[in-house]
Amino acid sequence: MSATPTTTPIPNTPPVHSVQSGIGGASPTEVVHAAPLLTVNGIEVIYNHVILVLKGVSLVVPEGGVVALLGANGAGKTTTLRAISNLLKGERGDVTKGYIEYREQRIERLTPAELVKRGVVQVMEGRHCFAHLTVEENLLTGAYTRNMSRGDVSAALEKVYAYFPRLKTRRTSQSGYTSGGEQQMTAVGRALMANPRLILLDEPSMGLAPQIVEEIFEIVKDLNSREGVSFLLAEQNTAVALRYADYGYILENGRVVMDGEARALGENEDVKEFYLGLSSSGRKSFRDTKFYRRRKRWLA
Repeated sequence: MSATPTTTPIPNTPPVHSVQSGIGGASPTEVVHAAPLLTVNGIEVIYNHVILVLKGVSLVVPEGGVVALLGANGAGKTTTLRAISNLLKGERGDVTKGYIEYREQRIERLTPAELVKRGVVQVMEGRHCFAHLTVEENLLTGAYTRNMSRGDVSAALEKVYAYFPRLKTRRTSQSGYTSGGEQQMTAVGRALMANPRLILLDEPSMGLAPQIVEEIFEIVKDLNSREGVSFLLAEQNTAVALRYADYGYILENGRVVMDGEARALGENEDVKEFYLGLSSSGRKSFRDTKFYRRRKRWLA
């Protein structure tokens, strides 16, 4: 795969494995080109009026797709998600160029609350739960923007508990006293209570044991296939993210340096060496990796 930086032209809509029957009537194995749900075109983000963080980032999340945003710490993944969910203002950041569309409508000037009502919900990095509230009270805050009857709220809660059985057993526990994995489940469950069509998931594996990470990603897969929820997930764990995503974008220094189908990215020699610690000659030492990083092909 050729590695060319992405600027203002919008990338091709990635092919997406269709969801199970009942959502659009497509078979589980059929591959379709879904219409774009989210389009980010050539955005630049500046913090404090002087610090350029994103430099012409473009990406597409198709309807019913799972798209991974990959890269090292500081590459610009979280900033990209915050630009989409309009949470930059709290960090003194602004989108100064480009545009963002959700369902073919510009959303840069909407408030985060308005975006949640339209179906765009971000799960923040670091599992931001209300520590003094119980697990169930945390979940109920996710339904705040919805005009729901008590019966509908109960039904939504039971749906969340069906995906996260562990939360049901801890429903009366204060979130601050639950494990990291349970807090991440609470954060995702709270997002589900808002009935989202697109979830922006920021570093879901951070600080969690491998077994819990697999459990979280399996739930993401189930939500995508059963509920038709689309995901844009920012993740440093490249191996896990590419295993569950349909398409991926790799960020470095605020630019998209490579994108493609998840399977193709996972088989790419550059991706293996830089992000998986593998090469055609096997695992490389840290010293070899440092040397190789000085001669990245896409930065030549």
